[in-house]
Order: sequence, then structure tokens, then C-alpha cells
Amino acid sequence: MATAQQPRARGGRPRPGLPVRVPFPVVDEVARHCAQDAEPNTVHIEIHLPGRVDEGRLRSAFAEALARHPRALMRERPRGPFARRYEWELTARAEPDPVSFPPPGPGALARARARALGQAPPLTASPPLRLDVVEEPGRKGCVLVFAVHHAALDGPACMRLAATAAEIYGAHRSPPPPAPARVASEPLRGAAPAAPSARPARVAAGSPGPGAEPGNAMLLVELPVPRRESGAPYTVNDQLMVATALTVAEWNRAQGAPGADRRPLRITMPVDDRTRGPEMPIGNGTRLVEVGFAASEPVPGADVAALLRATAERTRALKARPRPPLGRSASLLTAPVLPVAARAAFTRGLRVLAGPWTSTTLLSNIGRVPYPFDFGEAGRATAVWLSAPARMPRGLTFTTASTGGRLHLALRWSRTLLGDEDGVRLGEMFTRHLASTSSETV
Repeated sequence: MATAQQPRARGGRPRPGLPVRVPFPVVDEVARHCAQDAEPNTVHIEIHLPGRVDEGRLRSAFAEALARHPRALMRERPRGPFARRYEWELTARAEPDPVSFPPPGPGALARARARALGQAPPLTASPPLRLDVVEEPGRKGCVLVFAVHHAALDGPACMRLAATAAEIYGAHRSPPPPAPARVASEPLRGAAPAAPSARPARVAAGSPGPGAEPGNAMLLVELPVPRRESGAPYTVNDQLMVATALTVAEWNRAQGAPGADRRPLRITMPVDDRTRGPEMPIGNGTRLVEVGFAASEPVPGADVAALLRATAERTRALKARPRPPLGRSASLLTAPVLPVAARAAFTRGLRVLAGPWTSTTLLSNIGRVPYPFDFGEAGRATAVWLSAPARMPRGLTFTTASTGGRLHLALRWSRTLLGDEDGVRLGEMFTRHLASTSSETV
């Protein structure tokens, strides 16, 4: 995380009354370089509550939550043409209020979801996130729909903000959740089947329809958490990883994708080692690793038990291996040697050239949601969904979280790659393959 700096006058003394400036960390800068209006880089989160919240109390609670996590109160600082860094400018309060209560009515939730996927909060307003509180006739309770600009914050950081707001709103203090388990270091046993130099399979195009508009679409599914025997050598995350690989491989075969039986799969997996308590660092705090699958592994009739064990070995080793958030090459790309405008043009061009070697898809598993999201008389969250951006060339992401013993899956895809019916088919495939990893089946 970048260190905040107070602007200084001549002589090195802080200049009073001016906002604190924070240079963009590597992840923020790369995301800012590659921002585009056609496929906004947003994280979508929605929290379903059984009751309805009071508008004034929620606005006040969220403002207090932001004050307790001041790193979220940031906006992009204007810069000159030869500036060598993007900088965040920390503000004393939200400008403007990010909380809104759209008029209730039929289709209000669908509209809020479409807005979360299609309109990124501006980086020039503090904080770069938006919260719509949605009510619909005939639907009990309400839904909190967040849209987060991924150049500034990730899903877990926004969830921490929401958890703090819930604690304030409900006038209680939840015990801080435990830190995520650290995995003991373990050497990687042999080379991964999909070596970084190997060109991975792409998600095959479906039927987006003629004249499909750019942007993302999404399917939300509620599933049972797959069972596993006590002491099993793999985790639920490994079960989700295997289900993702089997789903994409089956989809590509069904679409007759060239090289579907020859190219390996590479699945990007965010790893987050931050504590989930009130002191959690706010920002983009995950590092990305890639789990490889040989083309011969996710095939019809595969030994799922053996695939789970192999996947568990790979994910354990990758989690334990120290690595910069986006790899060492990203650190070189963001070194402030050239003006930021020149680096941005170079990074965008490199992203296009590296497209064929980008990982096949992304699986982001939040795991069991560590917060009750208890909003007092409005109740505790009954479901929490998140979705990661699905920009091309990947064009498809899987995001999962579990609440109340249920798994909440979000499939998100690029409209230029897949249509709505394709998304439904992929959801059905994933459901079937996830069931095949359950201890009752393996």
C-alpha cells in the first residue's frame, strides 16, 4: 500500500489545509491505464436484507464508516501533461454523498444491477464507489447494491466498509473476524501443466446476437456449498477451481473451439492475506496467481478425486509463494521513469499484444462471508453476491461467496462474447460440475 504524503512547502514543512496525496500503487495504476468506457472496470456487490433500512440512519452510518476508514475517501488528483505519477487526494468527507435511494418500483433491482455493471463511479469524486438502496413492490426487505471502481478498491475492502456501516447502524459492535488462514510455505512439486509461456485456451464465443452492445451482463445463482469429508486434502476453493476448469473445457468443446483439446487452461485466482477486522487495509489488496490445467485434465470422464488433489497441491504452493500483486513485470511498467501519459499508452498497447497469453478466465472466491451485516431491525444479510469485471480478452469471470450455508455464484461476461442464453448454459454446466466435486459423488 502506498504511503500517504502531506504536501510540503519550501523548507520541508507540511503545508496546512491541503489534502494528503497518495501515489497510485501498482494495481491502481495499471487499472487506471487500461480504463475504458465500453467495459467499465467495476466490482458489483449486493447485500440482501430481510427488512428495510431508514434512509437518514443509513446515510449517517455510512458516512461514519468512511470516516473510520479514511483511505477510502480518495479522488484522483488533477495532473499536468508531464506528471510521472497518478496520485490520490484524500478528502475529509464524501463529495458528494455516495448513498442513493432510487424510487421503488418494478424492475428497480435489475436497473441497479445494470447501472453497477455499466457505469463506473468517477475517480474524480470521493469516494469512488456508489451505494443504491433498492426496494421493489412485492419483495420483502431491501437490497444494498454497491458499484466500486476497481482502479481504487476491491470487493473485500468495500465489504469491510459495509460491515462497519452495519455495526454503526445496528448500534452494536461485532467481534472482529479472524484473519484469513495463512498457508505454510511449500515448494511447488514440478512445473505447473500450463506454464506461463504456454498460450492458454480462450473462452469460446457463444451467440451474443447481431449488433451486441459492449459491456457486461451477469447471472446470479444460489447453490448448496459442496460437501467434503473432514480432513480432505482439498478445500472448497479447490472444488470451485475444478468446477470452473471443467465448465470452461466443456463449453469450449461444445462450441467446437479450435485447439480445445490441445491448449491448457489458466485460471487467475486472487489471493488475499489481509485481516478482516476493523484495521483491514483499504484499497486493492489482493495478489493474482494463475492455476494451470493441462488440456488432458478437464476432460469427459476425468477422475475428479485425482483432479481435486492435484489442484490442491497447486493452489497451496501458489498461495505460499511470495509474489508482487501483478507480478514483477507490472512493477517495471509503473516505474516513474517516463511521464504517466507515455506509460499509459505503452501499457495499453502491451495489453493488446499480450491478449492471447492472458489467462483463460478468473475465479474469485471470497469464501464464507466473515461479517454478519447485521443492520438492527432491518436484519442480517440473507445473501451476498459479488461480481468481478469480465473485460475482454477473458470475457468471463466466476465470483463466489457463501452466506448462511449457501453458495452465491455470480457469472459475469462480456456481451461481445456471450449472450444471455449462453450465460444460463454456463451456469447449468457449473452447477453440474460443482456437484460432481461433492464428497457424496467423488
